[in-house]
Formats: sequence, structure tokens, C-alpha cells
Amino acid sequence: MATIDAASGYDRKKELKEFDESKIGVKGLSDSGITSIPRFFVHPPETLSDLKSSSTCASIPVIDLSGVNSAAHRRKIVEQVKEAAATWGFFQVINHGAPVPAMEETINAIKTFHEQPHEVKSKYYKRSERQEVLYASNNDLYRANAAAWHDYLQVWMAPTPPKVEDIPEVCRKEAVAWAKRATEVAETLMELLSQGLGLEAGKLKELKFVDESVFVGICYPYCPQPDLTVGITPHTDPGVVTLLMQNDVPGLQVKHGDEWVNVDPVPGGLIINVGDFLQIISNGEYKSVQHCVRANSYKKARISVVMFFNVNKGNDDCCYGPLPELLSQEKPAIYRNFTVKEYNENFYSKGLDSKSMIEKVKMQN
Repeated sequence: MATIDAASGYDRKKELKEFDESKIGVKGLSDSGITSIPRFFVHPPETLSDLKSSSTCASIPVIDLSGVNSAAHRRKIVEQVKEAAATWGFFQVINHGAPVPAMEETINAIKTFHEQPHEVKSKYYKRSERQEVLYASNNDLYRANAAAWHDYLQVWMAPTPPKVEDIPEVCRKEAVAWAKRATEVAETLMELLSQGLGLEAGKLKELKFVDESVFVGICYPYCPQPDLTVGITPHTDPGVVTLLMQNDVPGLQVKHGDEWVNVDPVPGGLIINVGDFLQIISNGEYKSVQHCVRANSYKKARISVVMFFNVNKGNDDCCYGPLPELLSQEKPAIYRNFTVKEYNENFYSKGLDSKSMIEKVKMQN
């Protein structure tokens, strides 16, 4: 990636560093009343033109979990989850057990955090890959080819919970409570996904596939030139499973076949998606899919709260791959095993991307 444009004298690295060190984030840029975005946020026209929604599909599947503990309904729910995870990689769940007021309180608390004055938020701003509490703009700011129009608050919740006092006070209670509720929903989903693979309900949890969790509260403020950038670059999630809730400002899109499908908020719904890790350990039965967020053209900020669940990656030498129970002569492994060290190096060596770990471990025919 070129950092200096000889013709114009534009020094990309210098501008990135100045923006990062200002600690104002894109919310600060938006609030300042700028009418044109900094050049390092501008994405190539060919990238942006591909993101136009052209789908006639209504949206991703919506699955009602209200009968999940009833033998009469569970089999049908398992089939619905299996089908959605295999064909879409994305679905929404309703009647999932997490109270709607608690969801709204969490969304509002994250909104309040991002609306705080710069001098209050900036003490949390840092550029770090460590598992801690931080606020920043673009996790991959220096690694990506172009920046995206969002800021985020990140709190690593498990396996080692943070000191509660390290979490910003305006969203502390809500973040801790939501992490607990989201984990309960994730564990239910892992049971359903496990049964969808023909395994015992507790198998994926027993293998500690949701032992690591990260709470991320994202703000997509108004962008004065939304046709030149994105809210989040098209990517797949590298982990096991992701739970997302959002306010009523649209923007999330999912790739289905060759088309981008708009994901409209469903009241009380949680959006679930399959990560690359789950695609690999399911030997391709479940699919991770590309998704992105359009830059926000509305004056009201888009807020989303995301819980990323993953295997506990504490030991670099731990090895993972397709589950042996899913393999046979008729269904051989299509991915090789890999270590946690290899997984981490792949994620932190570049900007957000799509299925790079899957491609790396795919077996050659």
C-alpha cells in the first residue's frame, strides 16, 4: 500500500497518524461539520459499486425460538437453524429469552458513550491488540487499504473478565449485564447448531467453542459523503459465532449468492452469523458469509452492539480442524488442522477480509 503520492504530495501514513493521535474518531469528524471526508477513508469505485443492493430477497431468515425447550418444537427449530447456517450463514432470532428492554438499554448506553465529549472518551482511546477495554476508530486502521466510517468501544469479557471499574461508567452496568444475557443465547444456539450437525446438544460447548467473548459497541455517525466510503468493509467474522443487535438505522448488508441483501432491523430480534472457525470445524456444513455496513447517510447515528464468541485461544500450540465425528470416507476433511498461533497471525497480519483463514487451510484436491 503506497503511503506517499508523489504527484500530489499526499502523505497517507502521516494523515492516518494525525487522525489516530487526535483521538476524536469519526464521530468527532462528523460533529465538526466537515463536508468532505479525509482521503484515507475513500474506497476504490469498483469496491463501492459492488455493494449496491440488487436483491429481490426480503431479508435473512427469521427463526422463532419460543419453543426451543419443547420436544415438540425443538426438532423443527434445529432444522431451521441448520438450514439458515448452511445456506445463508446469517439469520435473526426472536423470542430468544433476552428481554427487549435490556436490549434497548444496552443500545442507549452505547449511544450515550459515543455522544460523550471528546475529553471524556479520549482517555479510553488506544491502539492495541491486547485483550482489554478500549475505544478507537477502525481496529485495522493501519493495516487496511482504506479506513471505514465507524468508532467502537471494545470490552473483552471472557475467559478473563475485565476489572469492572475499567469499563466506562455510562455503559458499565449495561455492558456487563448484556454480556451475560448474550452468552446464554449463544449457548442455546450452540446446542442447536451442534444438533444440526448430528452431534449431542452439548458437544460444541464442551469443546469450549464459546469460552472467549468480546463485547463491541459500534457507532456509525452521519457521513457527509456516504457514496465514497463504507461503515465497515466487506468481511467474514473469523470466530465461531456472532450475536448482533442494532438500533433502527439501517446499513447492514449480507452477501447471498452474488447479491447484497439489506438486513432490516426486526423489533426484539438478534442477528446471528456463522464465523470462519465454525465453517472449518463443521467441515463446510455451515457457511460464514461476507457482510458489510454501508456508510451512514442519516443524521441519526447507527448503533450496533456485537458479541463475538470464539474458542479460548490461550494456548498457541492448541490445534483445531474439522471435528472427527463429522468425517467419513464419503465425507473426508476439506480443511487441514491449524494452530492457535497460525490463526492469530492470520488475523493480525492484515485488514478485515473474507475467509482468508478458510482459504489458507483448505485442502488441495
